[in-house]
This record gives sequence, structure tokens and C-alpha cells, in this order.
Amino acid sequence: MNMISNPILRGFNPDPSFLRVGEDYYIATSTFEWFPGVQIHHSKDLINWTLITHPLTRKSQLNMEGNIDSGGIWAPCLTYSDGLFYLIYTDVKSRQGAYKDTHNYLVTASDIYGPWSEPIYLNSSGFDPSLFHDEDGRKWLVNQLWDFRKGTNSFAGIVIQEYSRREQKLVGARKNIFKGTNLKLTEGPHLYKRNGYYYLMTAEGGTGYEHAVSMARSTSLFGPYEVDPRNPMLTSVNDSGLLLQKAGHASLVETHTNEWYLAHLCGRPVKERYCILGRETSLQRVFWTEDGWLRVDGGDNTPKENIQSPSIPVHPVSSVAIKDEFDDINLNIHLNTLRIPAVSSWISLEERPGYLRLKGMESLSSTHRQSLVARRLQSFYVEVETEVEFEPEHFQQMAGLVIYYDTKDHVYLHITHDEDLGKSLGIIQTKAGVYDELVENKIPVSGSVKLKASIEREQLQFYYSLKGKEWLKIGPLIDICHLSDEFGDYIRFTGTFVGVCVQDLSGEKKHADFDYFSYKEVEEG
Repeated sequence: MNMISNPILRGFNPDPSFLRVGEDYYIATSTFEWFPGVQIHHSKDLINWTLITHPLTRKSQLNMEGNIDSGGIWAPCLTYSDGLFYLIYTDVKSRQGAYKDTHNYLVTASDIYGPWSEPIYLNSSGFDPSLFHDEDGRKWLVNQLWDFRKGTNSFAGIVIQEYSRREQKLVGARKNIFKGTNLKLTEGPHLYKRNGYYYLMTAEGGTGYEHAVSMARSTSLFGPYEVDPRNPMLTSVNDSGLLLQKAGHASLVETHTNEWYLAHLCGRPVKERYCILGRETSLQRVFWTEDGWLRVDGGDNTPKENIQSPSIPVHPVSSVAIKDEFDDINLNIHLNTLRIPAVSSWISLEERPGYLRLKGMESLSSTHRQSLVARRLQSFYVEVETEVEFEPEHFQQMAGLVIYYDTKDHVYLHITHDEDLGKSLGIIQTKAGVYDELVENKIPVSGSVKLKASIEREQLQFYYSLKGKEWLKIGPLIDICHLSDEFGDYIRFTGTFVGVCVQDLSGEKKHADFDYFSYKEVEEG
């Protein structure tokens, strides 16, 4: 018997939208302010998963310049009908205070790899939109309704409206079909139809440690919806000892072997309640009871770390290369940019073959134009390494290795210019938006410099090497719990990234050349 080991998508891969087309399985996940938009993983066996594509690759599809931290792409929904893949997504422009500006769009493609269409605007009434294809051919959009008024329930229910493929817009009246349960914070809707019932699956309790999956059903698309008498059908809330915390925001698939699986969001804390890897995706094996309710295999409603795989032959996949030598003219699929596309005005893999050239732009606190290329941290034990050639002329020019959560929280081993020392090496830590320098006396360097970060759960140690000599420690052992959703008094939703970046705050666009980028998982946490 083969087993599935959770999480299946490790590190910042939240809000899974689970889809089967024939014998192929896909999961789309949120990417927030990182570009390109939406990650799609593929599997043949539900055990082994491969990142295969990002549908939103053009600024015309996704313009996030200026988007706030933890804005951008929330909770995509991937479906298939009429020979087309449909992707619904939200671009969140504001999310703090009373209001939320949440613009919902649709793109389509006949092939999962694209090309994906230009976006069709749908609405802005709330977030977590999902498209349901009914048996009669009609299509319905459901989404969470946001109510900003004082004294109201901000999570005002799940609304439904018809989508006309011919007119390429929503048509008819909007109707509120479900106000939620006493778990509150009702969001993440998905509709399914089985044995004459419409099943409405929602996320409730908020996306933190009170998170849950709720189920309700109705014989009518428009309700009223009867809540599962044993609701919630999945949650981690009652067991702090579970490996998989925050279980919620789920999506359902029946395999081609007639078995049922649920993809859901989860988190794994490293210390206290801090999840430095962000919110991840796990699978649960589920079944339908005789009276028509969904249950988790294993006897209770908690997420399981290891579950039985379906009756499908194992399809192994290739492992991801540890070291990127930058020999291709395109960025590795695992590398991302922040808010903006990778265009030739600031990034090149061709100007100096075999090197990634980044031209310095704005600071690490900018929500507009940063010269930053990074990948998800997906293990608790990782070594990250690069070699950089950079000749700064003044202190406003910096380049190096960054461990990044968002504009308020990051740690940066960087080369810059000091008036007394010349080219030198230091560490900047920004914690809850407060700038600090962790190396009291910068270290003078020359020529190309190798930089390394060693991460062991919540602890980070930086190293450097000159002229191919031994690695030398620089700076203290740093606690990186602040690189997590749970840190601070503000709500946020992403995860830790590791990568390289360049800043030129003078506007001169001084460039740095990176010879390679190595990401090595030392031990599975």
C-alpha cells in the first residue's frame, strides 16, 4: 500500500483548488504579491507533484505594481469544462481597515500550459471567487461577500450569480445563498453536485489556528442550505499536538478510480505558533456516509500526516536541481519576482551569459519596483548560496542574499560601499518595519564574493567566502520567527522566500552579476 506524505506542497502554497481532468490532477494555489501569478502543480498519482506552470505571466493579466503586502492573488479557482480550463482569481488592492478592494477576473486556456487569455473582469463584491459548471451547461460564480459597514458581519455570506460565456460577463441578479455557521468568517466557497444535492464547501474560522472546513447541502442551487450535523468536517482546532495545524480552505476531487480526496490548507509551526514556511497544502482521504455527508478517513475530523494513496500506479517525478547556473535565457520556474514581471529593463540572463544580471531599483520596503529574484523556503533545514560580482560606488547601492517575508520583515546579507572601508559586507534586519544593522563593523571585501545562509528551523546563520577560501561566519545567529504570518499585530498570508536582490537608491541602476544560485534542503524537518 502506497502512502501520501503531507504536506504534499510544502512552503507557501495556500488555498488549494483541486482539479481532475481524465487521469491528470492539478492543484492551483495563491501567490499573493509574487509574480508570475498562480502556481499550478500536476500529479498522476497524488503522491508526487511537480510545479508545471504559472498562468498569469503578463502585466495585462496581473498588474500588481503598488499592491500592498499580502495583496495580489488570493484563492484562485481552477476548473475544466467544454474543452477549456477556467481560472478565476482575485487581485486584492487594499485589505486593511473597513474596506477591501478585491477585483475578480477570469482567464481561460485550451491547454494547461497556455497560452492563457486576457482577463475578463467579473466583480469586486468580495474575495475567494469560484466557478461552478452545472449539469445543464449553465455556469455560476460564487464568492464571499464583504460588508464594510459598522455593526455588521463583515463576512456577509456566500453570493451566487450566473456567468454568461457568450456575453463574457455576470448576468442576472446576485443572491446570498449561505450566511455561514457559528464558526463565522465564512469564505472560500466551492460548489459540487452529487446524488441530487448541491454541496457548498466553505472555509470558516479564519485562516489561522481556528480554521475549519464546513459543509452544507441543498436540493436547490439557491438554498436553503442544511449544515452538516457534525460540522466542521475538517479542523485542527482541538488538538495543538497535530503536525498539521490551521486545516481549512479545502477543495474536493473524485479520482478516476472512484476514490475521494480533499486538498486543504495547513501550517507547521517551528516554535510556539510561528510558521516560517507559510501556509502549505495537504491531502486527506475522504468518503461519503450513507446519509450523504463527507467524512475524513481515519475516524475523526482532524488532518492526518500520512494517508493511503488511491489505487493508481506510482508515477515518479524528477527531482528539482539544487544549483541553478543561470545557463538558460529564462528564469527557473521556481524563481519569482516581486509584484512586477521579469523584463529586460532590470533583469537579464543574456547580457552576460551564465550570469543573472540585476539592475538596482528600489528598496526592500518598496511595494512598486524591486530588483529581487527569490524562491519559496520549503524545508526547515536549508542551505542557500550564491556568488556575486558587484562594485558599488556609494552606500545607496547594495546587492546580496536576502531572506524575505515582506516589506516589513526581512534579513539581508549585502555588499555595499562604506566611505572608510570601501566595498564591504554587512547585515540588515528589518523587523516589524524597524531597520537595524546586525554587524557593528562592516567587513571589507574585494572581487567576487560568495554568500551563504544556513537555516535550521527558526535560526539563521550567514556566511561569506573570498577567493574560494573557507566559509566564515558573519553576524549573530538570527531568530527568524518574524518571517511568518503570526508575527506582529497585522494580518498577513504569505511565507518566507530566499533569493538575491540589488538596490540602487540613487536611481543610477547599478547592476550586480550573480554566477549561480544554490538551494539545498539539508534535512527534512
